[in-house]
Amino acid sequence: MIVDLVLRNAKAYLKNEIVDCSIAIEQGRILKIGKETQMPNADERINLTNLLILPGLIDVHVHLRDEGKAHKEEFYSGTAAAASGGFTTVLDMPNNDPVTMSPETLRNRMRIAERKVLVNVGFYSEFPVNLNQIEPIVEEGALAFKLFMAHQVGGLDVNNDDALHEAFKRVGDTGVPVAVHAEDEETISMKERVLKMSKQDDPKAFLMAHPEEAEVKAANRVLKTSAETKVHVHFSHVSTKAGLNTVADAKKSGRKVTCEVTPNHLLLSRVDFERTGALLAMMPPLRNNTDVEALWEGITNGSVDVVGSDHAPHTLEEKSASSIWSVKVGVPGLETTLPLMLTMMQKRGLTIATLVRLLSEKPAEIFNLNGRGKLEHGAKADIVALDLKARFKIDSSRFHSKAKYSPYDGWEVQGKPVKTFVKGHLVMEDGEITAKPGSGNVIRRDEE
Repeated sequence: MIVDLVLRNAKAYLKNEIVDCSIAIEQGRILKIGKETQMPNADERINLTNLLILPGLIDVHVHLRDEGKAHKEEFYSGTAAAASGGFTTVLDMPNNDPVTMSPETLRNRMRIAERKVLVNVGFYSEFPVNLNQIEPIVEEGALAFKLFMAHQVGGLDVNNDDALHEAFKRVGDTGVPVAVHAEDEETISMKERVLKMSKQDDPKAFLMAHPEEAEVKAANRVLKTSAETKVHVHFSHVSTKAGLNTVADAKKSGRKVTCEVTPNHLLLSRVDFERTGALLAMMPPLRNNTDVEALWEGITNGSVDVVGSDHAPHTLEEKSASSIWSVKVGVPGLETTLPLMLTMMQKRGLTIATLVRLLSEKPAEIFNLNGRGKLEHGAKADIVALDLKARFKIDSSRFHSKAKYSPYDGWEVQGKPVKTFVKGHLVMEDGEITAKPGSGNVIRRDEE
């Protein structure tokens, strides 16, 4: 038998240990893992000496923009950034122009993406105006729904508890999760009004408008309104100690609940925001050092399930408004997440096992990404090869993303993705994209 590809002489993370092996790939799947002498003949053989192979990374929180927001990012540039960062699968958030919130808007978005993407891309939907469309949206291929509680984005009134309960009930019956941005709209809008009336428009005012209690109040409302439904609630970008404790307590009570944190909330604090200003504006905002340490403890004890980048590209002009209330929130993250987390192996004592759990295994499990997240026989051949010894400084001017800025510009990091394979095809090598637009895949619910 002649297979498509053999990856030779690698060290691979397999079943909780790093082993010397080679991997045979046929028709986009892993056919065999073993010694080089056990490998079949192949059309192509790639030597990965001195590199570590991990299952392709999965980022469940990405804003790929395109359509009416293509000036910020497009499917090609966003998925090029993903491939450069070692991500083989990304899930696209629905706050687009138009908002993804119906079978029609989802279908059209998928159609556009198919022509451009370089990696696997799955899609969220916002809640539709008519909740009867929830099942058709899932049938169209949505992997999850998103609930943005800081203000209404989709068709669901975020201040109506009965409507929330009904929405959670209907989604629970479909089996897809709901990702929640937990910040209470009433708390934020009230504080914003007072601050704007008093002409406060600096970074400190933004922090005051997004207090810790906004996260906790929203999380508690979601847990209350989703009770006695089958829905899996996934809390996006948890940012506070109290918020994480709320999620952890819900888990202990047996609720179907998971959560993620971003590298931003692990590595930066409100001190950085107050010093740097608008560039670091994000929602939820950067928090106190006690919150940062609590999130790291959550990673250590397992109460944090996922690290997601919340890749949120904007133009520099949109990040440079004179008033903080006019600044677009969010920063790019696909090309910095993995190097930053690898660097934390030295600084925070993270293990490869923990990184794989946070960036591959748990994302695949939570969002039902069949055949992804692990290196094993029959799995999709989505693979990233790392040089753990590579040292470099982050330089946003070299990003594949359209967003050429980063809070980590100039940071020295150790550990770099050097080859990214999607279904056995080399997509990125040494920072360069080697595949054509449209070579990636749009993935749908229950895809095998």
